[in-house]
This record gives sequence, C-alpha cells and structure tokens, in this order.
Amino acid sequence: MKIGIVGTGAIGSILAERLSEAGHHVKVTNTRSMPELEKIAAALGAGAATLRDVVKDVDAVIFSMPFNAYKDLPKDLLKEVPQDVVVMDTSNYYPFRDGNIAELKEITESEYISGILNRPLTKVFNNILEGTLKHKGTTAGTEGRIAISVAGDNEEHKKIVAQIVDITGFDNVDGGTLAESWRQQPGTPAYCTELNKEELKQALADAEKGKAPAIRDFIMDNLRSKDSWPSYEEILSGNRIHQKGKSN
Repeated sequence: MKIGIVGTGAIGSILAERLSEAGHHVKVTNTRSMPELEKIAAALGAGAATLRDVVKDVDAVIFSMPFNAYKDLPKDLLKEVPQDVVVMDTSNYYPFRDGNIAELKEITESEYISGILNRPLTKVFNNILEGTLKHKGTTAGTEGRIAISVAGDNEEHKKIVAQIVDITGFDNVDGGTLAESWRQQPGTPAYCTELNKEELKQALADAEKGKAPAIRDFIMDNLRSKDSWPSYEEILSGNRIHQKGKSN
C-alpha cells in the first residue's frame, strides 16, 4: 500500500516507521525545511515529500497534526485526490492549546476537520498514547491485545483502516459513524486507557457526551499543574483512575 503521512510528531512518526517496516511505501511531510525533513524521513524508513506531493499517488493519507494546525492547510489540498483514497485523522482537540472553537459544541472533532479538508474522514489512532503505540503492540490473537476505535461513514474505508491498525499491533473496534466519534474523544472512557476489544466496546457504549469536555479539562489541568510533564505511565494511570471515578 502507498501511504502519505502529514505530520511526523509522536503518533505520525511511529505510524510511518511501523508501516514502512511492514513493507508499505510510506512518504511523510512536515513543516521543516526539506533537508531536515529528508533526515527525519530516512530515520523512519520513509520518503520525504512536500505537502502537495505527499497526498499524490497514494492509497491512503494519514493526517497526524496538532488540531489547531488544520486550519492552515490549503483549502484545495485534497481536491485532486481520488475519492477511493482513504483519509484518516488522528487529532484531538484541547482548548488550552487550540483555543475555543464554538462549532465543537455541535459537531465532533473529526466532523470539524472533515469540513476544513472538504473530505470524508476516518477517525483512528486518536485514543492511544505515544507510549502505547510504540511499546504495546502485539501479534493478532494475543490474549488481552489492546484495541483502537475506528469511526467513519465509509465501511470499505474502515475495513482498510482496520488492516492498518492490525499491522501496527492492535485490535480494532468499530466506533460507529463520524458523528459518533465523540465516544473516543478526550474525556471519554475509551480515550487512552489501554483497553482490550471487549473492554473498548463497553467503554464506547458507556461514554456520556455532555460530561466528556469537563472530564478532559479536569485531567489536563491536573497534568499541567505538575512540576514537570508526567510520564506515559502517569498519564495512563491518571486517565484510568478518573474514568473509574476515583480521582480526587
């Protein structure tokens, strides 16, 4: 499969490396100068491309950028990209970083991004921590294998995304339509808590839409109040404890 990845941050870089290792043809882009990008891409086993070129002649595009960076993308970026190309979004919205976006009171984060890109999306890899993605992947059939939610409106695209999830070492759970992808957004039981397939299905079902933003902000305020940024283990523990109603 030919895959273009926009963004080489925590999640994008790991996906590029994993998919390249699995034999897929991966090209990446970011906001760095081309010489810097070429070094980053080489270290990931991928090719370097400009923003315009990274979405050309591919089977799938993964957008893995900070939420507030999407608005700066060219409005016609995907205009010439065929409709059968799968477009994925891994982003999450945090008001302290991204500012207040009034539209998100009415629509999901990925519906908002879909509107910016003028393209249907599949929401995936947003409910997993960097440390989980990097260290916790296992082979299919492993007992207790961690699962990732996949939400979107195109069932064929979701099947392809599920294959990519499996390649990276995780089971997948159908998260419903893009309008239902709020169930895997920050502040929900499905968000960054390392659940297996059955646990994740239950977590998605247990999500309470009206409560998620307040829980998200409470958790982030706790993390940001610490003297130094918490470790992956501390963030995971914090998410789990709060979702079980044991926070103080």
